[in-house]
Formats: sequence, C-alpha cells, structure tokens
Amino acid sequence: MHIYLHIPFCHRRCSYCDFSIAVRKRIPAREYVQAVLEELRLVAAADPGRKPGVFGQGLETIYFGGGTPSLLPPDAISALLTSLRDAFRATSSSPPSPRDAVEVTLEANPEDVTPESAELWRRAGINRVSLGAQSFDDGVLKWMHRSHDAARISTAVRSLRVAGISNVSLDLIFALPAELGREWARDLDLACALHPDHLSLYGLAVEERTPLARWISRGAASMPDDERYADEYLLAHERLTASGYQFYEVSNAARDGRRSRHNSAYWSGRPYLGLGPAAHSFDGRARRWNVREWEAYRRTIVAGRSAVAAEEVLTDEQRELERLYLSLRTDAGLPLTDLYRPLPTFIDQWVERGWVEIRDERLVCRPEGWLRLDALVRDLTGAGRAS
Repeated sequence: MHIYLHIPFCHRRCSYCDFSIAVRKRIPAREYVQAVLEELRLVAAADPGRKPGVFGQGLETIYFGGGTPSLLPPDAISALLTSLRDAFRATSSSPPSPRDAVEVTLEANPEDVTPESAELWRRAGINRVSLGAQSFDDGVLKWMHRSHDAARISTAVRSLRVAGISNVSLDLIFALPAELGREWARDLDLACALHPDHLSLYGLAVEERTPLARWISRGAASMPDDERYADEYLLAHERLTASGYQFYEVSNAARDGRRSRHNSAYWSGRPYLGLGPAAHSFDGRARRWNVREWEAYRRTIVAGRSAVAAEEVLTDEQRELERLYLSLRTDAGLPLTDLYRPLPTFIDQWVERGWVEIRDERLVCRPEGWLRLDALVRDLTGAGRAS
C-alpha cells in the first residue's frame, strides 16, 4: 500500500499555486492529526471484512505532501507515522534493510529545515525529503512569493545530511517569463553542485485564480512561452544526464537507486490511499477525492462522515488510455506486444524524427517525444480505434 497525506497549511500562497491550501499563522496540528487518524479509522471501518483499525496490506511508501508539510511539528509527524505503521502492521522487531524499509517522504521548504528539525524528522521516521528549492535566483524567489533565499537551499541540504537524511530531492521550476532574466543553466549547475539524489522539474503553468494569472491579465507578466519551455526542458536533460542523473519519468531524474518509489507507484497504476483534505485515492478500479477545503474536511470528519467528495469509476477505454499514457511517460516505455499489429507506420516516423526509440522490444520516449507525449498518445489511441 502507498499512502499520501495532504497537509494543506502554508504561511503564504506562492504566485503560481492553485493547490488546496489553508494559509495560517498558527498551524492547527492537533486538530489535523485527530482528523486524519479519524479518517483512517473510517476508511478501515468501511470494509466489513476487515479487522477494526487494521489493514491487510503492508506499507511500501508514505508521502507527506502539501501545502507545506514541514510546518507540521515533528511530534505530529511522529504520531501520524506511528499510527499508520500500526494500522498497516508495518512494525518489526528488527530494523529492515534499506531496500525493504518503508520510503517516508516529507516535502519541506528550505526555511523550515534546521539542524534541530532535521534530526527530529529523522527520529520520527522520515528518510527522504523533497525540498522546494524552485530557483537559485533571489529575484525569482521573491517574484514567486517564496519565503527563502537561494543561500538557504544549500544550508538546508547540509542540515538534512548531517542529521542522517541522505535521500534528498530538489524541486525546480523552469520556463519562467523572459522578463525575469532567470538563467536556467545557472540554476541547473547550482542544483547539481549540491549533489542531490533526485530532481523534479516542473514547467511553469498558469492556473486560474492565482496571483500569476492576475498579473498576466493586467499585463504585469507574460505568458509562458512554448519555445522557451522546450529549450529549457531539453537543456535540463543535457545537463543532468552529463552529471550522472537518469530521467526515469517526464519530469523526474535520479541517481542510481534513488528513484521515488512513491511517485513510481502512481505511474505504474498501483493502488494508493489518500488522507487529508483534497487527497486522492485509487483502488485499481475507481478514483476518489476528498473534500477540498480544510475546514469543510475537518467538520465532515468530526461529524463521523466519509471525507470522500466524489468518485469516478474508470471505463475500460479510460484504463487503456491511462495505461498508454503512464507507460510512455516513464523510461520503461510500452511493450511492443501491447501495440496493435501490424505496428502503425507512424511509429517508424517517430523513430526517424528522434521522438522515440525501440529498446528491448519496448517503445520508449526520448526527451523530444516527452515534449509531444499528448500528441503521441492521441495517435496511438486513434490507430487503435481505426483497427
């Protein structure tokens, strides 16, 4: 089982963010822990064949996402992890090997990482941290409404490693408006200089009802440029590959043995359970998502009702589309045996253009193909309908 916990609390909203967050000066940690553990109890109780409070599956990954999970006090994180391990019987009299240990990821902002907090996170059970660096340019960070400066990123990485959390990932955002003057190559070089185990790269997207969308509507900022997006994406592949990273998914690169097991579960279509406001779950047949806003979620749980706001049962056609899409967005690719025979002639054209390659009897996207992923999947599904 893979568990995702959404911690919605932030001290401020970033300029590009449309996630479900609750801006708070005081973090209601006790109320949050109580609500999530009650939701866990309700989920277990909904299965009449299950022993109360106990799940049949073992745990493989736990992911604290947000929001800003690093604002949750370490004792609250520890309480959640202890209860989850008990519910899934993920306790052991002897420590597991690193390969068998549950991967426990905490998303953190650099300004929240101190030697003390890092040590307490490690003691609580955190063994992987995804650090929201976003950029090494102080002017860009200010434009993004981030609370840290560039120097804080390296300080945070150092504190995590000294505390014994060696598995560190960095998030970076690319394809920013040209008027910011951000040097993407410099950001990549500075990120690589810290030797993170993993990097996640996200192209800037303009979402409704965000500060960025308002800036663009009044001409204070420009729309992301498609050509700039492609150039910077391909440059990232070049620089990171040269530095020993392998892109194992469209937006993610890692050193050997440091791929995110949690995110990889999503891309392979494996079931996962989401807890907290706006969290999503998937059981292999249907997707469910929780009440979005924190206060509405809390009131729902206090009333003893399910937090699920809605669900979607996937059709055979939807499952097939997702299988194609998820396979092609990873470096595992799609087995040729899963494609229609004879192979569509356009696949030869994709290979000639450098968008895909045939590797070990699998169709695998190259960086140029990942830029065209939606179009490639449309072509494949169209060929299937034609057959």
